[in-house]
Amino acid sequence: MQKKAKAVIRCLRPHQWVKNLIIFVPLLTAHDMGNAGLMIAAIKAFIAFSLGASGIYVVNDLIDLESDRHHPQKRRRPFVSGDVSVRMGIGLAALLMIAGMAIAAGTTWGLAVVLLVYFIMGIGYSVLARRLVLVDVFFLAGFYALRLFAGQTATGVVCSVWLLVFAMFIFLSLALAKRHTELQLTELAEGKKSGRGYVPDDREAISSMGIGAGYMASLVLALYTQSPETHLLYKKPELLLLLCPLLLFWISRIWLLTHRQQMHHDPVWFACKDGVSYVISALALAVIWASI
Repeated sequence: MQKKAKAVIRCLRPHQWVKNLIIFVPLLTAHDMGNAGLMIAAIKAFIAFSLGASGIYVVNDLIDLESDRHHPQKRRRPFVSGDVSVRMGIGLAALLMIAGMAIAAGTTWGLAVVLLVYFIMGIGYSVLARRLVLVDVFFLAGFYALRLFAGQTATGVVCSVWLLVFAMFIFLSLALAKRHTELQLTELAEGKKSGRGYVPDDREAISSMGIGAGYMASLVLALYTQSPETHLLYKKPELLLLLCPLLLFWISRIWLLTHRQQMHHDPVWFACKDGVSYVISALALAVIWASI
Protein backbone atom coordinates (compact mmCIF):
# COMPACT_ATOMS: atom_id res chain seq x y z
CA MET A 1 0.00 0.00 0.00
CA GLN A 2 2.82 2.38 0.87
CA LYS A 3 4.55 1.57 -2.42
CA LYS A 4 1.35 2.31 -4.33
CA ALA A 5 0.92 5.65 -2.53
CA LYS A 6 4.50 6.65 -3.38
CA ALA A 7 3.92 5.69 -7.00
CA VAL A 8 0.77 7.83 -7.17
CA ILE A 9 2.66 10.79 -5.69
CA ARG A 10 5.36 10.30 -8.33
CA CYS A 11 2.64 10.56 -11.00
CA LEU A 12 1.73 14.00 -9.64
CA ARG A 13 5.34 15.22 -9.98
CA PRO A 14 5.07 17.59 -6.99
CA HIS A 15 8.64 18.75 -7.60
CA GLN A 16 7.33 20.47 -10.73
CA TRP A 17 5.07 22.68 -8.63
CA VAL A 18 8.04 24.96 -8.03
CA LYS A 19 7.38 26.34 -11.54
CA ASN A 20 4.08 27.70 -10.28
CA LEU A 21 5.95 30.15 -8.07
CA ILE A 22 6.02 32.26 -11.23
CA ILE A 23 2.44 33.13 -10.28
CA PHE A 24 3.82 35.35 -7.50
CA VAL A 25 6.14 37.30 -9.85
CA PRO A 26 3.60 40.04 -10.73
CA LEU A 27 3.17 40.74 -7.01
CA LEU A 28 6.92 40.67 -6.46
CA THR A 29 7.77 43.06 -9.27
CA ALA A 30 4.96 45.44 -8.23
CA HIS A 31 6.18 45.34 -4.58
CA ASP A 32 2.76 44.10 -3.41
CA MET A 33 3.89 40.93 -1.58
CA GLY A 34 2.79 42.52 1.69
CA ASN A 35 -0.84 42.81 0.60
CA ALA A 36 -2.58 39.96 2.47
CA GLY A 37 -5.65 39.84 0.21
CA LEU A 38 -3.59 39.67 -2.97
CA MET A 39 -1.27 37.06 -1.46
CA ILE A 40 -4.23 34.83 -0.56
CA ALA A 41 -5.50 35.10 -4.14
CA ALA A 42 -2.04 34.22 -5.49
CA ILE A 43 -1.79 31.23 -3.13
CA LYS A 44 -5.18 29.96 -4.38
CA ALA A 45 -3.92 30.35 -7.95
CA PHE A 46 -0.76 28.44 -7.02
CA ILE A 47 -2.81 25.55 -5.60
CA ALA A 48 -5.17 25.52 -8.60
CA PHE A 49 -2.29 25.45 -11.09
CA SER A 50 -0.40 22.82 -9.11
CA LEU A 51 -3.39 20.47 -9.14
CA GLY A 52 -4.14 21.22 -12.77
CA ALA A 53 -0.53 20.79 -13.84
CA SER A 54 -0.35 17.42 -12.08
CA GLY A 55 -3.47 16.38 -13.96
CA ILE A 56 -1.84 17.31 -17.27
CA TYR A 57 1.34 15.44 -16.29
CA VAL A 58 -0.75 12.31 -15.72
CA VAL A 59 -2.47 12.75 -19.10
CA ASN A 60 0.92 13.24 -20.74
CA ASP A 61 2.29 10.06 -19.15
CA LEU A 62 -0.74 8.07 -20.33
CA ILE A 63 -0.30 9.34 -23.88
CA ASP A 64 3.44 8.65 -23.76
CA LEU A 65 3.27 5.08 -22.46
CA GLU A 66 4.81 3.50 -25.55
CA SER A 67 7.55 6.07 -26.18
CA ASP A 68 8.51 6.19 -22.49
CA ARG A 69 9.34 2.47 -22.58
CA HIS A 70 12.30 3.29 -24.84
CA HIS A 71 13.49 6.39 -22.96
CA PRO A 72 16.58 5.98 -20.71
CA GLN A 73 14.93 7.84 -17.79
CA LYS A 74 11.20 7.96 -18.44
CA ARG A 75 10.87 4.15 -18.60
CA ARG A 76 10.89 4.21 -14.78
CA ARG A 77 7.66 6.20 -14.58
CA PRO A 78 4.80 4.55 -12.62
CA PHE A 79 2.51 3.82 -15.58
CA VAL A 80 5.31 2.29 -17.64
CA SER A 81 6.56 0.15 -14.75
CA GLY A 82 3.03 -0.96 -13.85
CA ASP A 83 3.12 0.52 -10.34
CA VAL A 84 -0.04 2.49 -11.18
CA SER A 85 -2.76 1.20 -13.51
CA VAL A 86 -3.95 3.13 -16.56
CA ARG A 87 -7.52 3.08 -15.21
CA MET A 88 -6.39 4.71 -11.98
CA GLY A 89 -4.43 7.26 -13.98
CA ILE A 90 -7.48 8.32 -15.98
CA GLY A 91 -9.51 8.83 -12.80
CA LEU A 92 -6.63 10.65 -11.11
CA ALA A 93 -6.18 13.05 -14.04
CA ALA A 94 -9.88 13.90 -14.11
CA LEU A 95 -10.00 14.45 -10.35
CA LEU A 96 -6.97 16.74 -10.34
CA MET A 97 -8.14 18.85 -13.26
CA ILE A 98 -11.67 19.25 -11.85
CA ALA A 99 -10.30 20.21 -8.43
CA GLY A 100 -7.93 22.75 -10.01
CA MET A 101 -10.75 24.31 -12.05
CA ALA A 102 -13.02 24.49 -8.98
CA ILE A 103 -10.40 26.39 -6.96
CA ALA A 104 -9.59 28.66 -9.92
CA ALA A 105 -13.26 29.49 -10.53
CA GLY A 106 -13.70 30.17 -6.83
CA THR A 107 -10.88 32.72 -7.03
CA THR A 108 -11.73 34.55 -10.27
CA TRP A 109 -13.34 33.44 -13.49
CA GLY A 110 -10.38 34.91 -15.32
CA LEU A 111 -8.09 32.47 -13.54
CA ALA A 112 -10.38 29.59 -14.54
CA VAL A 113 -10.09 30.68 -18.18
CA VAL A 114 -6.28 30.82 -17.95
CA LEU A 115 -6.20 27.35 -16.40
CA LEU A 116 -8.53 26.04 -19.12
CA VAL A 117 -6.17 27.44 -21.76
CA TYR A 118 -3.34 25.66 -19.94
CA PHE A 119 -5.28 22.38 -20.14
CA ILE A 120 -5.94 22.81 -23.86
CA MET A 121 -2.32 23.70 -24.56
CA GLY A 122 -1.07 20.82 -22.40
CA ILE A 123 -3.15 18.22 -24.21
CA GLY A 124 -2.39 19.85 -27.57
CA TYR A 125 1.32 19.69 -26.78
CA SER A 126 1.17 16.00 -25.87
CA VAL A 127 -0.90 15.02 -28.89
CA LEU A 128 0.62 17.17 -31.64
CA ALA A 129 2.75 20.23 -30.86
CA ARG A 130 5.72 18.38 -29.38
CA ARG A 131 6.25 16.67 -32.74
CA LEU A 132 6.53 19.98 -34.60
CA VAL A 133 9.98 21.53 -34.87
CA LEU A 134 10.27 24.80 -32.90
CA VAL A 135 6.53 24.84 -32.23
CA ASP A 136 7.26 22.52 -29.30
CA VAL A 137 9.69 24.92 -27.59
CA PHE A 138 7.34 27.87 -28.05
CA PHE A 139 4.64 25.81 -26.37
CA LEU A 140 7.00 25.06 -23.47
CA ALA A 141 7.80 28.76 -23.13
CA GLY A 142 4.07 29.48 -23.32
CA PHE A 143 3.39 27.25 -20.32
CA TYR A 144 5.66 29.47 -18.23
CA ALA A 145 4.04 32.64 -19.58
CA LEU A 146 0.57 31.34 -18.68
CA ARG A 147 1.65 31.20 -15.06
CA LEU A 148 2.44 34.91 -15.24
CA PHE A 149 -1.04 35.58 -16.59
CA ALA A 150 -2.48 33.37 -13.85
CA GLY A 151 -0.83 35.59 -11.25
CA GLN A 152 -2.14 38.67 -13.03
CA THR A 153 -5.74 37.47 -13.32
CA ALA A 154 -5.84 36.14 -9.76
CA THR A 155 -4.53 39.32 -8.13
CA GLY A 156 -5.45 42.03 -10.60
CA VAL A 157 -1.82 43.23 -10.65
CA VAL A 158 -1.04 43.85 -14.31
CA CYS A 159 2.27 42.56 -15.66
CA SER A 160 4.38 45.30 -17.20
CA VAL A 161 5.44 45.08 -20.85
CA TRP A 162 9.04 44.83 -19.62
CA LEU A 163 8.21 41.75 -17.56
CA LEU A 164 6.36 40.08 -20.43
CA VAL A 165 9.20 40.66 -22.92
CA PHE A 166 11.82 39.53 -20.41
CA ALA A 167 9.77 36.41 -19.68
CA MET A 168 9.43 35.65 -23.39
CA PHE A 169 13.20 35.53 -23.89
CA ILE A 170 14.21 33.78 -20.66
CA PHE A 171 11.50 31.12 -20.91
CA LEU A 172 12.35 30.44 -24.55
CA SER A 173 16.01 30.00 -23.61
CA LEU A 174 15.11 27.47 -20.90
CA ALA A 175 12.73 25.64 -23.24
CA LEU A 176 15.48 25.32 -25.86
CA ALA A 177 17.90 24.05 -23.20
CA LYS A 178 15.35 21.41 -22.23
CA ARG A 179 14.94 20.30 -25.83
CA HIS A 180 18.71 20.26 -26.43
CA THR A 181 19.20 18.02 -23.40
CA GLU A 182 16.39 15.67 -24.39
CA LEU A 183 17.88 15.29 -27.85
CA GLN A 184 21.15 14.27 -26.21
CA LEU A 185 19.34 11.71 -24.05
CA THR A 186 17.63 10.13 -27.04
CA GLU A 187 21.04 9.80 -28.70
CA LEU A 188 20.21 11.53 -31.95
CA ALA A 189 23.89 11.56 -32.80
CA GLU A 190 23.69 7.79 -33.26
CA GLY A 191 20.86 8.09 -35.71
CA LYS A 192 17.99 7.22 -33.37
CA LYS A 193 14.66 8.94 -33.99
CA SER A 194 13.41 11.42 -31.44
CA GLY A 195 9.83 11.47 -32.68
CA ARG A 196 9.98 15.28 -32.57
CA GLY A 197 11.06 16.12 -36.12
CA TYR A 198 14.62 17.13 -35.26
CA VAL A 199 17.81 15.80 -36.84
CA PRO A 200 21.25 15.45 -35.18
CA ASP A 201 22.65 18.65 -36.69
CA ASP A 202 19.82 20.71 -35.19
CA ARG A 203 21.43 20.70 -31.77
CA GLU A 204 23.93 23.37 -32.78
CA ALA A 205 21.15 25.63 -34.06
CA ILE A 206 19.06 25.02 -30.93
CA SER A 207 22.05 25.96 -28.81
CA SER A 208 22.62 29.21 -30.72
CA MET A 209 18.97 30.20 -30.45
CA GLY A 210 18.85 29.36 -26.75
CA ILE A 211 21.97 31.29 -25.82
CA GLY A 212 20.83 34.25 -27.92
CA ALA A 213 17.40 34.29 -26.25
CA GLY A 214 19.01 34.19 -22.80
CA TYR A 215 21.31 37.09 -23.62
CA MET A 216 18.38 39.07 -25.04
CA ALA A 217 16.64 38.65 -21.69
CA SER A 218 19.64 40.31 -20.05
CA LEU A 219 19.47 43.16 -22.57
CA VAL A 220 15.78 43.71 -21.79
CA LEU A 221 16.64 43.79 -18.10
CA ALA A 222 19.33 46.41 -18.73
CA LEU A 223 16.91 48.59 -20.69
CA TYR A 224 14.29 48.21 -17.95
CA THR A 225 16.66 49.76 -15.39
CA GLN A 226 16.57 53.00 -17.41
CA SER A 227 12.80 53.13 -17.88
CA PRO A 228 10.52 55.69 -16.15
CA GLU A 229 8.60 52.84 -14.48
CA THR A 230 11.74 51.73 -12.67
CA HIS A 231 12.26 55.16 -11.11
CA LEU A 232 8.76 54.95 -9.60
CA LEU A 233 9.47 51.61 -7.89
CA TYR A 234 13.11 51.94 -6.87
CA LYS A 235 15.06 54.64 -5.05
CA LYS A 236 18.36 53.57 -6.63
CA PRO A 237 17.41 51.98 -9.99
CA GLU A 238 20.99 52.22 -11.27
CA LEU A 239 21.94 49.41 -8.88
CA LEU A 240 19.65 47.07 -10.80
CA LEU A 241 22.25 46.99 -13.56
CA LEU A 242 24.17 44.61 -11.30
CA LEU A 243 21.48 42.02 -12.06
CA CYS A 244 22.64 41.82 -15.67
CA PRO A 245 26.04 40.18 -15.07
CA LEU A 246 24.39 37.80 -12.61
CA LEU A 247 21.83 36.75 -15.22
CA LEU A 248 24.46 36.51 -17.95
CA PHE A 249 26.61 34.28 -15.75
CA TRP A 250 23.67 32.02 -14.89
CA ILE A 251 22.49 31.66 -18.51
CA SER A 252 26.06 31.04 -19.72
CA ARG A 253 26.55 28.35 -17.07
CA ILE A 254 23.24 26.68 -17.92
CA TRP A 255 24.24 26.36 -21.55
CA LEU A 256 27.82 25.35 -20.82
CA LEU A 257 26.56 22.48 -18.65
CA THR A 258 24.04 21.62 -21.36
CA HIS A 259 26.84 21.27 -23.89
CA ARG A 260 28.81 19.14 -21.45
CA GLN A 261 25.76 16.85 -21.07
CA GLN A 262 25.66 17.66 -17.37
CA MET A 263 22.23 19.31 -17.47
CA HIS A 264 19.06 17.74 -16.08
CA HIS A 265 16.40 17.29 -18.75
CA ASP A 266 14.47 20.05 -16.96
CA PRO A 267 16.67 23.17 -16.43
CA VAL A 268 14.22 24.65 -13.89
CA TRP A 269 14.39 21.56 -11.71
CA PHE A 270 18.19 21.59 -12.09
CA ALA A 271 18.27 25.18 -10.80
CA CYS A 272 16.19 24.16 -7.78
CA LYS A 273 18.93 21.72 -6.73
CA ASP A 274 21.94 23.76 -7.87
CA GLY A 275 23.99 25.51 -5.21
CA VAL A 276 25.41 28.08 -7.63
CA SER A 277 21.87 29.06 -8.68
CA TYR A 278 20.99 29.65 -5.03
CA VAL A 279 24.03 31.90 -4.57
CA ILE A 280 23.13 33.91 -7.67
CA SER A 281 19.52 34.20 -6.49
CA ALA A 282 20.66 35.46 -3.08
CA LEU A 283 22.91 38.05 -4.70
CA ALA A 284 20.06 39.15 -6.98
CA LEU A 285 17.72 39.60 -4.01
CA ALA A 286 20.39 41.61 -2.21
CA VAL A 287 20.73 43.90 -5.24
CA ILE A 288 16.96 44.38 -5.44
CA TRP A 289 16.74 45.11 -1.71
CA ALA A 290 19.52 47.68 -1.97
CA SER A 291 17.77 49.30 -4.94
CA ILE A 292 14.52 49.61 -3.03
